Amino acid sequence: MRVKQISIFLENKRGRLAAVTRLLADTKINIRALSIADTTDFGVLRLIVDQPDLAYQVLKKNDFTVSETEVIAVEMPDKPGGLAKVLEILDQNNINLEYLYAFYGQSGHEALNIFRVEQIDEAIQVLGEHHIKLLPGDAVYAL
Repeated sequence: MRVKQISIFLENKRGRLAAVTRLLADTKINIRALSIADTTDFGVLRLIVDQPDLAYQVLKKNDFTVSETEVIAVEMPDKPGGLAKVLEILDQNNINLEYLYAFYGQSGHEALNIFRVEQIDEAIQVLGEHHIKLLPGDAVYAL
């Protein structure tokens, strides 16, 4: 149920994001979801792509500072309270959420969020026990 996320450290300079996306496009790697956190001097671009191993290799080869992180893809009803329910389950089980970002639902009735948690194995177990659907990496990459 783990999903590979690619994180790229980028100087906050004009053209850096364009360079990453052009490199991925030229390598036929499709971006499925992304998040950017930035400061005045740098940013961290987090990506879910259809070919994470290739993306990592290509970015590294082209002198980008890149890392791979395991995250989980959590599907929930796309209605008020859907996210709150999942977050409450994690909180009640002392699982710390580091960050999350939205994806899109497959059928139009679900929301999909990417969660980075400190205790990934515990999160997978607890969410499964509460019948919260987690998508495996292969399913997420194929969306």
